[in-house]
This record gives sequence, structure tokens and C-alpha cells, in this order.
Amino acid sequence: MRPDFRLINDTISGLLSQDRAMQDMFTQTQQLEEQAASVCAARKMELAAVQLKEIPVEELKNSRAGIRIQLLQEAGFRSLYDLWQADDEKLYALSGIGEKQVFAIRSITDSFLLQLSERERIRLPEIDSSKTDDGSEDDELICCLARYRLARQICKDAKVPFDKQHVLYNELIAKIRIRNRLRWLFSSAHTKEETLGAWNELQAYFAGPEYERMRRLYALYLDAVGISREDALADYRKNSSAYYALLENLSGPSAPARLVYGSLPQQLAEQISCEETHLDRFRGDLRRYQLFGVQYVLHQKKVLLGDEMGLGKTIQAIGVMVHLDHLSDKARFLVVCPASVMVNWCREIRKFSDISTWLLHGPGMEESFSAWERSGGAAVTNYESLRRITGRIDEHLDLDLLVVDEAHYIKNPDAQRTRFLKRLTDEAERILLMSGTPLENKVDEMCELIGFVRPDLADKVRSYAGLRKSDEFRELLSPVYLRRQADQVLEELPDLIENEEWCDMTASDTSAYAREVAAGNFMAMRRVSFLSDDASSSSKAQRLAELCAEAREDGKRVVVYSYFRETLRKAAAVLREDTGNAVISDIFIDEITGSTPPRERQAIIDRFSESPGGSILLCQIQAGGTGLNIQAASVVIFCEPQIKPSLERQAIARVYRMGQPRNVLVYHLLCENTVDESIRLLLEQKEKEFTLYAEESAMAEAEAGLADREWIQHVVEEQRSRYLPALYDGAVTR
Repeated sequence: MRPDFRLINDTISGLLSQDRAMQDMFTQTQQLEEQAASVCAARKMELAAVQLKEIPVEELKNSRAGIRIQLLQEAGFRSLYDLWQADDEKLYALSGIGEKQVFAIRSITDSFLLQLSERERIRLPEIDSSKTDDGSEDDELICCLARYRLARQICKDAKVPFDKQHVLYNELIAKIRIRNRLRWLFSSAHTKEETLGAWNELQAYFAGPEYERMRRLYALYLDAVGISREDALADYRKNSSAYYALLENLSGPSAPARLVYGSLPQQLAEQISCEETHLDRFRGDLRRYQLFGVQYVLHQKKVLLGDEMGLGKTIQAIGVMVHLDHLSDKARFLVVCPASVMVNWCREIRKFSDISTWLLHGPGMEESFSAWERSGGAAVTNYESLRRITGRIDEHLDLDLLVVDEAHYIKNPDAQRTRFLKRLTDEAERILLMSGTPLENKVDEMCELIGFVRPDLADKVRSYAGLRKSDEFRELLSPVYLRRQADQVLEELPDLIENEEWCDMTASDTSAYAREVAAGNFMAMRRVSFLSDDASSSSKAQRLAELCAEAREDGKRVVVYSYFRETLRKAAAVLREDTGNAVISDIFIDEITGSTPPRERQAIIDRFSESPGGSILLCQIQAGGTGLNIQAASVVIFCEPQIKPSLERQAIARVYRMGQPRNVLVYHLLCENTVDESIRLLLEQKEKEFTLYAEESAMAEAEAGLADREWIQHVVEEQRSRYLPALYDGAVTR
């Protein structure tokens, strides 16, 4: 059957045009990088120019260029900035200042400017959502970075499929040798068959998922390079740390090398920084200190990463996985963590890599383990599940990387979970223990952890316990322990760092939530994981206690917010029990609710402000979210997402405000496959819309629509379809 040659020729023409456009996509992204780097360099020069105001004209004497300083001063030039701003004609107009002197002045000021700019660090602003003016220099820089950031990630995702598509196009087009009716008449049966076969294969490709994926990626690329100011600012607000990572890559590191390396000796640090990494498939941008953390794990192989909370230990671990996955066809990783963060680990691995992720927990554990055993990838399990999988790994499977999160869980060598993990050490080529607590102050605990990865060092470290502040002690730890602090390596970052903490519901959480879903009680559903009378079985309460304990170790005060007084009551009981078990008598824990009189509220905050690090203030969000100054805190935890985004913004603003000297960490406690997810999804969809409202009345009107009955009914019905089977079958669809 003769094909439609007009369709064939039009299609081939379109394909070649599309192929060239996609090739240009990669070239244009390189140009976007150069443009962003140029804007960064210009901004640093502007910042450096301001510093020239502090350098007096007298400094030119040291140049010995014969410049007549007095003439310049008499003409009103007081600083190098004045000279830098003046045009040549103004300088030539001065009697006694000739061409050579003007050239010398320009050379000297430019030299100062260059040296100063190399030391300048760009700080991006906190963006006010009510801001409406266009064209600021900050906006230009953020838009530049947004275009490059988004386009580069799309190009990363598109590179391999595009190369395959490019080869396929060329092969198939070459086989379509007949392009018109006349040639069809005089061609052999074999040529006709080959032409038809190639044409059919090309059409099948058009109808398949790979072509659709490439078409979608190119559409996303066009959206990225044409991103609006509003969308760029929204992306910056949501991913500010990624923007600072870009700035660091484009305009130089923000922290001195000695802080990036922690307390490591320079010689070891230099060896580690030369470690080759393959991170092309890492979906994101690593800060310099994070890249060094990846290199440290790869170089030293079995280590304890003790970075302070909020510095991204998880994405450093994922960076190691991405590198190792590049080197192996079937790399296998195991992450062991508290049950409360298993879901979070799975989400982060999927977010930052294309590594297959398997959750070894719950009803699907056997199927997931078999898939992981067969295909490789990252398996995530909790300490309690180790007894079910250790025997199947020990002497049976090789692990490219074993990650132990919240490593203080294995500080007791006699604990069952510690013994299970030790059985896996021989199977693991690399071991990464992670703990954000300052272990230098707990030498015995540190030695137990060091003994897990480097038994030969543990006793020696213990013998130096009395010298833990000395250089000798830090050098002794350097092969196995790396710790950096936020205020050292994030000195130019915005003070606000937000994290979603996805908690895996316990059986008690699930059954209590399913009952409220069946009853259609939307407000009770919002209290997911705080519905049972005994909050000790709550996954959110467990994670809340862990975050507060970590903050306590770092000396940070915490504000815990909830819309519901009952949630606060249960959270307070768990936190008081936790601090009581830790025998901490001076930790301040108090509550502010809607019934707390205004005068008493301030008294509570005053006591909180004077309390020791690790103290906790629980606030009903309507009462603690407005009108109060809680700058003493630097950790904010939300027990559930709020229907009105303004409630969260106001609550954060009580802590994150002018005069706050600390980085502020915000944690959102969430449960997957519940109303939490529905609310967060809705708020993300509305985020762009909210940035457009400048007036409080308009904002209030827009937010009112979020809680309308139709939407609530839709969410309730959606949850019923998921959870009603649990009431009859004893299981929940996940």
C-alpha cells in the first residue's frame, strides 16, 4: 500500500526542526548559565564598589605611580569610590593630571574593585509576598537564576532520552528512502518494504511514552526560559537553599574552606576535596560544604557525619548514592532510620535522584524486599524491622552503602537493634552514620558510634576524653567524624529553612483516623495522628519528640503550633514524659491557648525567653500566631497544616522577624495519604494566586474559598474511598 508522501515529508521536516530545537535547548542552557554568572559578577562588583568608599584617596600614594593626591583632594575626591565614578573627562580637566595618571588611577581602582568583589557574597532578600514593584536588581538576579536552575534540571532529565531519540530519528529517516510517488513506482520491493517499516516504526514512536515524555520536557523547558517574575519569586521562596547553592557555584563559595572542612587537618581535607564525584544525575544543587561531605564519605568509606540540624545530611547521603549508582549497574543501598522518618527518606531519594526506592515496612515488606534484592536501589527500613531483614542480607547481599540515620539509636552496644546492624557491617562497603547532636560533649556515646565503623579508633578516642577541646583530639577524630555548624557555613543564607516531615502512621493512628473518616468528621480528620488517647503511639508525636530532643542537644528553643487545643495537650504530655525520662529538670515547657489571658501570655514568653536551650513553648496557632514576639525560639514545628496560609505565615513571623540572629528551622509534621496531603496540595496550587494579593481584604476573601463546603466534602469522600476498607478488612490502601 502506497503511503501518503506529503504526510511523510511534512513529518520528517517537523522532526528535523524539532530535533534542532532540542539541540538548541542544551546550547541555550549553557548561555543561561553564562548570563547568570555575568549578572552575579556584576552584582558582586556593585557590592564591592560600595567598599571603595572606605578607601581614602591617600591610598594612591602606595602605588608610587606619581599621582598628585593633593590635586585630587582639592577637586573634591575623597575616596577611591569618587574616582571610580568620575568619567575620564572630569579627571583630564584637572591641571596636572595627564593621560598616564588617569590610566594609573583606573588601573588601581579596578584592581581594588576586583579584589574586593572576590570577597563579596551575594545575599538574596526575603521576598515580601505583598511586593508589587517590578524591575528591581534583586528580581532580575532571581529571575536569571530561576531560568537557569529550571532549564538545567530539565536538560539533565532530557539528555539521555534525547540522545536516544536523535539516533532513532536519523536511523529511521535514512531508511525512508522513498519520498514521492515517482520513486515509489521505480523502487524495488525491498526498498518499499524498508520505507514502510521505518515509517510505521516512526509512527509507533510518536504514539509511545518516550516521545510524549520528550515533548513534555521541551514544553517545560519553554516554560522555564519564559518564567514570569511572579513564578520566579515563588520558586525562590520555596527553594531558597537551591538558589544559594547556584550562587555558590556561579560566583564563588560563601564560607571559608576551613569551615567547610570542619576540624579536619588541611592535608586530609585537600585529599578529600580531590575525590572524583559523578553527580550529573543528582536532581538539585549541592552547597560546597555538602559536596565536601559527599567526598568525605566516598574517600573515608566508613564515617560519622555530625552536621548540625538543618544542614542537609540527608541530601549528602543521597549524593553519595547517586555517585555509587553511576558506577554500578545494580547498586544497593540500605537506609535504617526511626519509623517516623521512613516516608520522608523515600520522598527525598525520589526528589533528588532517579534511584528506585523500596520501603521495607508493613504489609508490602516481602514484595519490596524481593524487588530490592533483584533490582537494587535504595531500601528504607526502621530499627524495629531489622530483625526481619538482617538474616536475609547477612552473607547474602552486598551493600554499596549502609546509612544509619539518628545514629544515637545504636549507642547501646547491647541493644538488639545495634547487634542486628553490626551483622551488616561486613556486607557494607561504605557505612554512613548520621547524627545532628554535638557528640564531642558525649565522648562515651561517640566512642560507641565510632566503634561501629572504626573499632580500632574507639579506645584511643576514649583515652583522649579529657582533651576533647584540643587540636589533638579533633585530629584523632578527623578520619571518621565530620561536623559543620549552620552559623559557619550558612552565613549568607536566608534565616528561614522549611522542611516537610512525612510521618508513617502507626496502626493506632490509622484505625483512629479511619473511624473519623467514616464519620465524615473533617475537623477530627485534621487531628490525624493525635486522635488516640495515648499519644505515645502517635507517629507525629514520636517525630515531634525527636525534633525537640535534637533541638535540645543544639541548645535551640522550640515553638510548637497547632490549631487544636487537644493536640497541644497530648503533645505536651509526650514532651514532658520525654524530658522527664532524660532527667532534665530545668527545661521550660508551657502553653499558650485561646483562653490564656493576654498579660499571662507575655509573662509566659518572658519566661520562655530566659529559659535554657531546648525549652518548648506550645501555642494554639490563633493565639500564638499573632501579636507576640517569640524571637528566643529558632525552631518552629507545626503539628498539622493550616487551612489558611496566613495563619502559618503569621505564626512563623512571630519567630522569624527583624532582629532574629539565628537561622530559623520550620518543620511541618504530615501524614501521607491523609487530609494533610490534600491540604498541602491545595495550598501549593494556590501559592501563585496568593502572591498576587496585596490587600488583606483580598487575601482574606481568597483564603475563605479554601475551606468551602464543596471542597471539604470532596476531601472527606476521597478519604472514605481509601480508609473505609480498613474498618472491614483490617488494612488500609496505601
